[in-house]
Amino acid sequence: MTFYSYCLIVLAFFWNTSAYGPNQLAQRKGDIILGGLFPIHFGVAAKDQDLKSRPESVECIRYNFRGFRWLQAMIFAIEEINSSPTLLPNMTLGYRIFDTCNTVSKALEATLSFVAQNKIDSLNLEEFCNCTDHIPSTIAVVGATGSGISTAVANLLGLFYIPQVSYASSSRLLSNKNQFKSFLRTIPNDEHQATAMADIIEYFRWNWVGTIAADDDYGRPGIEKFREEAEERDICIDFSELISQYSDEKDIQQVVEVIQNSTAKVIVVFSSGPDLEPLIKEIVRRNITGRTWLASEAWASSSLIAMPEFFSVIGSTIGFALKAGQIPGFREFLQKVHPNNPTNNGFAKEFWEETFNCYLPDGPKNSPASGSFHKSHEESSGNSTVFFRPLCTGEENITSVETPYMDYTHLRISYNVYLAVYSIAHALQDIYTCTPGKGLFTNGSCADIKKVEAWQVLKHLRHLNFTNNMGEQVDFDEVGDLAGNYSIINWHLSPEDGSVMFEEVGHYNVNAKKGERLFINEDKILWSGSSREIPFFSLQVPFSNCSRDCLPGTRKGIIEGEPTCCFECVECPDGEYSDETDASACDKCPDDFWSNENHTSCTPKQIEFLSWTEPFGIALTLFAVLGIFLTSFVLGVFTKFRNTPIVKATNRELSYLLLFSLLCCFSSSLFFIGKPQDWTCRLRQPAFGISFVLCISCILVKTNRVLLVFEAKIPTSLHRKWWGLNLQFLLVFLCTFVQIVICVIWLYTAPPSSYRNHELEDEIIFITCHEGSLMALGFLIGYTCLLAAICFFFAFKSRKLPENFNEAKFITFSMLIFFIVWISFIPAYASTYGKFVSAVEVIAILAASFGLLACIFFNKVYIILFKPSRNTIEEVRCSTAAHAFKVAARATLRRSNVSRKRSNSLGGSTGSTPSSSISSKSNQEDPFPPPASAEQHQQRGCKQKVSFGSGTVTLSLSFEEPQKNAVANRNAKRRNSLEAQNSDDSLMHHRALLPLQNSEPLGVEPGFHAVSSQESSSQESIVGETKDVQSPEEESSLPSANSRNFIGTGGGSITENTIHS
Repeated sequence: MTFYSYCLIVLAFFWNTSAYGPNQLAQRKGDIILGGLFPIHFGVAAKDQDLKSRPESVECIRYNFRGFRWLQAMIFAIEEINSSPTLLPNMTLGYRIFDTCNTVSKALEATLSFVAQNKIDSLNLEEFCNCTDHIPSTIAVVGATGSGISTAVANLLGLFYIPQVSYASSSRLLSNKNQFKSFLRTIPNDEHQATAMADIIEYFRWNWVGTIAADDDYGRPGIEKFREEAEERDICIDFSELISQYSDEKDIQQVVEVIQNSTAKVIVVFSSGPDLEPLIKEIVRRNITGRTWLASEAWASSSLIAMPEFFSVIGSTIGFALKAGQIPGFREFLQKVHPNNPTNNGFAKEFWEETFNCYLPDGPKNSPASGSFHKSHEESSGNSTVFFRPLCTGEENITSVETPYMDYTHLRISYNVYLAVYSIAHALQDIYTCTPGKGLFTNGSCADIKKVEAWQVLKHLRHLNFTNNMGEQVDFDEVGDLAGNYSIINWHLSPEDGSVMFEEVGHYNVNAKKGERLFINEDKILWSGSSREIPFFSLQVPFSNCSRDCLPGTRKGIIEGEPTCCFECVECPDGEYSDETDASACDKCPDDFWSNENHTSCTPKQIEFLSWTEPFGIALTLFAVLGIFLTSFVLGVFTKFRNTPIVKATNRELSYLLLFSLLCCFSSSLFFIGKPQDWTCRLRQPAFGISFVLCISCILVKTNRVLLVFEAKIPTSLHRKWWGLNLQFLLVFLCTFVQIVICVIWLYTAPPSSYRNHELEDEIIFITCHEGSLMALGFLIGYTCLLAAICFFFAFKSRKLPENFNEAKFITFSMLIFFIVWISFIPAYASTYGKFVSAVEVIAILAASFGLLACIFFNKVYIILFKPSRNTIEEVRCSTAAHAFKVAARATLRRSNVSRKRSNSLGGSTGSTPSSSISSKSNQEDPFPPPASAEQHQQRGCKQKVSFGSGTVTLSLSFEEPQKNAVANRNAKRRNSLEAQNSDDSLMHHRALLPLQNSEPLGVEPGFHAVSSQESSSQESIVGETKDVQSPEEESSLPSANSRNFIGTGGGSITENTIHS
């Protein structure tokens, strides 16, 4: 830079100094000079610079009492340091303090003087300039207040590495050391304040707020950080506006319209007092109440806003304030201020005039500042009147007037100023006490305290570490910030004088863990701009949400096109719950739990299975027990009457086995009742399957044996061998063994097990058996049904056997019931779920078992117990004889029909066609009268009606004692010879020879031969028990038939059966 350039800087310095004048500067000489920047005024007068003449410096207006107190705190700290024997001994600190008027332009004017003075000293221009009253260089600057002003000042001071220690600039932008190299501060970063604001909103469960920010480097970054924090907490911002103390009235009204029309009742403001004041005045004018204001530190205790006339609108404001400090002796120092005292404070005169609204004799007759102030207010009302003040006497008492200057109860910014001065002093002390070789500079060198430069002080400030008067450690971090905490204040109206009080209601500790930083005492907070003395005071937290809170049991549902904070409350779906208000999502209940009716909690699911104690389970159990009892009763009856013809005719041993299998069937149904466990699940299906197969196998063998006996033409020893009990039991075992193999394979490959089914019904857990393999279950039931089908086939084929043997008819019915039950079981089993699956199978088992028991055994038990006359050997033989006669007659009819057709084909017949009706002659004499001696014997007989075709015949049989058998046999052969009567149509004669086969065992049934023509078939009945299983005693005890009468009218004579035309 050339010599002339430096001269221009010097001229600018002197011009700048003269522009301020002696009353606009607080200055004291010293060995080391500290600069100071304070807002003694709130702004400057608006003045149109049309450049028709040389521009003049703008005039500062609206006196700031708090700013003057902050200035006094700097002077007090410097004087206290100068009087300290330990801190900077033999050194005197001086100061040069300027008024920034809360504007960037005035602050830069003052900063330029600091820089210019330092450049003069660095250029050694004494030989060129006659500089008297030389002022040393400014090695550090305390200030400024607003972040926007500090940003401009820091840019200029940073060029020359002059340290700047701010006491009130909290913008997070100033932490950028690449741009602001020499900036430090004793106030916390706004980043913590924005986070604290978001935490307070979250604490009170607000989610719908508006934001207002000053249009400067303080408001814009602060509100931007708040938006980031709000977004993380799902807090929505309804509106966001920028303001300034220089905004047009139209812009202010537009912002007020937005506030008035917004549904947000909480407004977050990042601004200074002067920037917010025009907006608050307009809101007061419109009387827009019911808002809760969340204030940043810059205006939370501003005297411009905290005024009683504004309290109806902004009362109950919650704001942040710095932690208050203690400055011993500061109160007395503030009271000593007087314009007549010898002082270097050029602002004292104006302070006195503004405090007592007067003017001092040695000043102008009217205070320009005051005149401008009143003129400014009058201009806003449409007038331009200048007011004059009375003369000050100098006897006024400073303590008799309430001004912000004397409000030293909570020293926050003032203490930050005090701390900033002491920080610089301790940095200078470190330089003063530095030991060569241990310094911070090259090779451990130290700076010379008498020739110290600003950049050297900056170096020591960055490494500063000392303890303040409150015992707290002070050290700047890597970005030049001090960690600090906030007090949370609430605006109250004093009941004594009506002034606004700042009640501390909580604090915010930035060093604590997340979630533990905020503490608020809600009992101390007053809402809605009320006071305890005002009737409409309320302690209720105001509502500021876009939507009403969603109660527990509901969740927030997104409304399309609306912010996330505007939602509808959606009820939690079944199986989910929410136990908190405004839940974002419903929580899913655990597997074994289900949501209650209100979806506010989860309750254990109902456990269901076919229980022994429920009515349905009790009913099924009773039926199963009834089946077991009835089966046991039948088994007892058969055991007691085991030697009667009915029991013997039903194959006694197989009947016992059949009844045992039915007992197993009824018992197996009980495994399906009760809480399923692994062992019951593995046992119940095999037990059911094997029991039924055993039952049906017995029925199948019985039916097949009867059919084979009556269809065999000539019984041989081979028949007797293979129709014996051993083979019958072997067949039963083989049929059952197949089912056992199926069950073993099933249990080995895919064993059933119990499991808790959560899927069938939401609120119920069904404890059921997982069958393991439905294919195996299908094989088990399918094989059972296959045996039942075969049994049904044989039973149907045997339906026309003698009535004593026609239990096949009842077996047919039982098999029909079995098929109906199990065919119905398949769709019922597939369509039911839960405990009803077991119930369906139990019902099927019981129904099939009762069907088998009733159809096969109840008729026989009835005859045994209530019709003992039918449980005789005669009844059995009559039934057998009737069957044999029926077979023979059918054969005769078939032969006669063939003969008739043959005669017709040879030339026709003149006689009548033989009828299929068979009748008897009642009055015909017996051609073979029995011997007289035979009639004398006591006879027993029976009658049987035999129906076939379209005719009916009554068969009458009589029986004698065994000793008459020989004679009876001969007479029977003679009487039973039926001679055929020849007619024109070749009348056919048929002889039915029905001899009693005495050579056969007489265990149960006699044997018959029904003789016909070649087309007739002879049958031999070997029924009941064979010779190899009968005892001789049983054989000798049975009577034999010695006569057979075919009677039409019921008479006792032997008649000839003819086939009438």
